Amino acid sequence: METIDCRNLACPAPVITVKKALQGHREIRILLDDGAPRENVARFSRNRGCQVTEEPDGAGWVLTITAPPGAMQPAHHAGLPGDRVLLITSDRLGDGPDELGRLLMKSFIHTLLETDELPSRMLFVNTGVFLPCADSDTFEALTKLHGMGIEIFSCGLCLDFFNLKEKQRAGGITNMLSIAEYLLKSGLVIRL
Repeated sequence: METIDCRNLACPAPVITVKKALQGHREIRILLDDGAPRENVARFSRNRGCQVTEEPDGAGWVLTITAPPGAMQPAHHAGLPGDRVLLITSDRLGDGPDELGRLLMKSFIHTLLETDELPSRMLFVNTGVFLPCADSDTFEALTKLHGMGIEIFSCGLCLDFFNLKEKQRAGGITNMLSIAEYLLKSGLVIRL
């Protein structure tokens, strides 16, 4: 079994390394840092039908990943031509005063609940990851949107950067490789 050291690699390098390794090997061992790298690799592998065993190893983790035949196809669709994706890159909307920008973003997200056309997916990056957090003015509306079938994902690297991982509640956590796949395979991407 091949062992690959992905410690001290920034997102999305560990996930990309695992993706490439699984194209040539049915079983691999990955050495990872705790936090987003371990979570992203485990989620990526499980979403593709792989069995993942996680063991603590000092300050890091060892993941053993076993792929069944055809496992590198995502268990979920990464995007369809008719999908509408909102890429939320900030907790503010527009370039005016911060207070106005936050008010506009809150109003926009709450207004989505009243529209006839909804996005398929909402992706939150950079300071946008503040919005799906439990103490945000938009948390309740995003929880309702998620309950209506809209996929909501926050960037794990961004959550770690802002120390928000424990506060993220609406939707799930993802990585930059999945975000790139969603954006590239979707029919319409709207950046806010």
